Order: sequence, then structure tokens, then C-alpha cells
Amino acid sequence: MEFQLTIEQIEEWCRIPFDELCKQEGLNAAVRLSDTKEQTMTDIGNLMAEEMIRYNKEGRITRWILPAGPMEQYTTFIDRVNREKISLKNLYVFHMDEFLDWEGRPYPVEEKFCSLRGTMQGGFYDRIDPKLNVPVEQRIWPDIHDPDCFDRKVEEMGGIDTTWAGIGCKGLIAFCEAPHSRYHRITREQFKNGKTRIREINEDTIVALAQRTFGGFYDMVPPMAITVGMKSILTSKRIVFMITTGAWKNTVIRILLMCKEPVLEYPVTFLTQYIPEKILCCDKASCDHPLSHKMKLW
Repeated sequence: MEFQLTIEQIEEWCRIPFDELCKQEGLNAAVRLSDTKEQTMTDIGNLMAEEMIRYNKEGRITRWILPAGPMEQYTTFIDRVNREKISLKNLYVFHMDEFLDWEGRPYPVEEKFCSLRGTMQGGFYDRIDPKLNVPVEQRIWPDIHDPDCFDRKVEEMGGIDTTWAGIGCKGLIAFCEAPHSRYHRITREQFKNGKTRIREINEDTIVALAQRTFGGFYDMVPPMAITVGMKSILTSKRIVFMITTGAWKNTVIRILLMCKEPVLEYPVTFLTQYIPEKILCCDKASCDHPLSHKMKLW
């Protein structure tokens, strides 16, 4: 992969003082900044509830792409759904991805890290009043036996209303990661039109997930996944970025907000250039950057 962003350009963005960043002209996304991770996730859960209420009042079908991580925003959303009797009967949920083992097979569906379907069943669907819940047939997962089925369903439904997404340290969404092969080239146009596919997870992503969840025990992170591609994601009318993991995301937030062209080394730049409405929900610790301060190394 040929790198398109220079070190000097990234460093310039990273050195913008925190209190000046959101005042920059022409940012790629509207910024909703909170003091803490907890406040950010509550804000996102309320955004989800308000969109669902609005579309229900309009008699519209709602089409979302949802992740199985982060999960904290779902607590506020589910509390409001159950308390306010917000029906999810017209909601279609397109699930981003699912882990696979080293042979490309899915893990048993159970509430464990390696089963995203199990995570969403226990952490999302099982917590919702059955009278209000998303019908089972409207919960769409990528299928290793028919990868094209996911994209066909998105097209059949007329695209996505909102994608709710965490973003990785190197700008991934789902497991749509930066191409890393030394021997096979992918153009920006090919990546932009990428379909649902099975892939090995990039090593930097395995390191990040192992550090965050398993104390650096890499073997606990599945090596493969099936993931939605950019083609379906880019049908979204709106994307809400959910970023609250602190220093790991300091640099990618600057690139998300400032980069004005899609670049393969940071897939998030495709989202900011091709999706009409972008909202960044983050906490102060994630939005700051050490290079914007005077650093001492002792």
C-alpha cells in the first residue's frame, strides 16, 4: 500500500491545541464533546432513541448498521425503549461483522468475546421488552455461506439511515481495515466499492483488542472475521462516530476531522468524504493529543 498522508501533515494536525481543535473551519464532522466516556455514551443512546421516535412518528422503516462494540450506549437506548414504549418493530438492524476462527468458521453463539452475535443477543436484544423488540427476521448478519446476501439486503432496503460506529486506531470501521499486503494492490475505487467479505484481522487491530480486553493476551482475540464492506456502509445518510477509548484514538480523531481526501491507510476518511452527515461523539481524553502539549520525557 502506498502511503498518501505525510508524517508532516499528520503531525501538524496533532499539534493543534485541544481548545482550538473544534474551532477549526471546515471540519469533516460536527463534534459533540463530553467531559467523560459515560456522558458521551449517554448522549449517543439518546440520539438513537430520538431518531427511532422521529422515524416511528413519520411511519418510516428505520435502517441501522450497528456494532457489537462499543456497547455502553445501548444501556441508555434500551432504558428509553422500555420506559417510553418505543417500538422497534420497524427497525432493520444490519450487524457489522462477526468473528471467525483460524479456519474461517464462526464460533458457537454464546455471550463471549469471540461471538459478536452472542454479545448482541445478551447485551442488546435480550434486554428489550419482547413486545417492542426488533423482529428476528429484521436482524441481518453477514453470512459466510452467502456473503453477497448482506449487500443485496442493504440495496433492497434502499440503503442505510444511520451507521453507528466505533473507529479503530488506524481508522477501521467494522473490520474494514487498511490493506496491508505487500503483494496485492487495492485501489481506492476498489476499496470504496468493497463488498461483505471474509478476511484476516490486521495485527495492529489484534494488539489493540488484546490490550483493551485481555491484558495483552493476543491469543484470546480471534484471527479472522466476516465484515461489511465500504459499499454498503457508504449508502448511509448519516454516520455517528462513537470514540471514547482515550489515547489510542488521539491521532485518528485528528485525521477524521481534518483529512480532505479518502486515503487507504485510514479507511475512516472514506466515510467522512462520502457520507452526507457526520457526527463525532467523543470525550475530552480521546479528542486531546500529547503533541499539542509541551512534552517531558522524564
